[in-house]
Amino acid sequence: MTGSTVESVPDTTSDAVNLIVEAAAAAAKPWAARDLTDRAMALRAIADRLDAYAAELIPLAMRETQLAEPRLAGELRRTTFQLRLFAQTVLDGDFLGVRIDTADSEWPMGAPRPDLRRMNIGLGPVVNFAASNFPFAFSVAGGDTAAALAAGCPVIVKASPGHPMLSQAVGRLVDEALAECVAPSGTFGLVHGRDAGVQALTHPAVTAAAFTGSTAGGRALFDLASRRPVPIPFYGELGSINPVFVTAQAATSRAAEIAAGLLTAISASAGQLCTKPGLVALPEGAPVFDELTALIHTSPVPTGELLNEAIADGFARAVEQVRTHPGVRVLAGGGTDEALLLGTTARTVLSDPDALLHEMFGPATLLVSYRDTDELLELARSVGGQLTVSVFGEDTDDTARALIAAAVDAAGRVLWNNWPTGLSVTYAQQHGGPYPATTAPSTTSVGTASISRFLRPVVYQSVPEELLPLALRTDNPLSLPRSVNGARAR
Repeated sequence: MTGSTVESVPDTTSDAVNLIVEAAAAAAKPWAARDLTDRAMALRAIADRLDAYAAELIPLAMRETQLAEPRLAGELRRTTFQLRLFAQTVLDGDFLGVRIDTADSEWPMGAPRPDLRRMNIGLGPVVNFAASNFPFAFSVAGGDTAAALAAGCPVIVKASPGHPMLSQAVGRLVDEALAECVAPSGTFGLVHGRDAGVQALTHPAVTAAAFTGSTAGGRALFDLASRRPVPIPFYGELGSINPVFVTAQAATSRAAEIAAGLLTAISASAGQLCTKPGLVALPEGAPVFDELTALIHTSPVPTGELLNEAIADGFARAVEQVRTHPGVRVLAGGGTDEALLLGTTARTVLSDPDALLHEMFGPATLLVSYRDTDELLELARSVGGQLTVSVFGEDTDDTARALIAAAVDAAGRVLWNNWPTGLSVTYAQQHGGPYPATTAPSTTSVGTASISRFLRPVVYQSVPEELLPLALRTDNPLSLPRSVNGARAR
């Protein structure tokens, strides 16, 4: 299912990795100390340069990923929008979380309160393990890089082997943009190769890491980060089946609409989206089954080719594990350039969840029939940690409230009558969830809140005004939003 040709780039040598990490460590304090306007200017400069070179970057991405030009053009727009949104967030200053409690000799706890001034500061050098399925938005200049730079942290990107030449090209543009803004040397670095990534992750100067990829790979890196002499936070997005639960009322009243939406959701980008719905629960005998079978035979949505041989091999293994289960049957599809629909029952999934609650990273999904509401709710409560859970129902459904409650327990994003694909970059977005979807369920890797992953709070107690950072001074010279004695102020 893949015909991509990827040129090789030599792995970064051990000596070179050390130099890159040491440069990042040297840049950490100078970059963190730069004015917020300088940080914002650098993020915008990267966005401007990427836009200016779109005509070169998009064809290169097409050759290495097999993704179509419209998809890549849209993704590049998303990436530069994201950089500019983060630049604005930096200028707004709210991410610093400034809180000031002035000294109070009458503080009711029984002892005087000292002067306490709290703000967030950057952790230090961050390693970003780039993803293969979003060569712009989750790669060299993608969300993790933008968030770390916005937080005041130098970034070392471990390039995806799926698009090494594109990574080189984007890395060069990031370097040029940062140099144009006179950012400290070492603010950005790029390494290639598995060993280089591991070496960077375990280097004593690295303070955090971000990852988007497979459960096996992410868990291995998470364990390495945790076993370091000084463990560091590892923000890994590992995998999700993004279950969809369709109530009996919705399955009857909107069968054609749900069938068409599902087929589009599992076919988009050949199913190579971390939010692709991999399990859909439907009532036994629901007309959606017939609608799907008819659609996939008469007007299927083309899936396109998989990104590379490694993903194709992984998809084939995952499908084989699910397809050969004795309780699973092929319902439709699976041929060249068409989605694969597998079928089973809720009873089968509940009796063997380890085998069937399994991500198939590609154009396939498992349709699960349930007998009654009790079985639907039992299934919804058993799916484990997910990035998303979607509920299709009617406002009058008696089961809607219980399904949404189960969804909240399982996922970071709960959708009502919406498909999980198409992830908007916003202030309120949450892209994360309980393990095994991620290693850090209290954080997000998409949206402006993702900056918080690379920050830590520090309190200055009774420090003289002239020794305080500008952000904490009483006269608020940076005009930052902040809390003063519990009240919002600027």
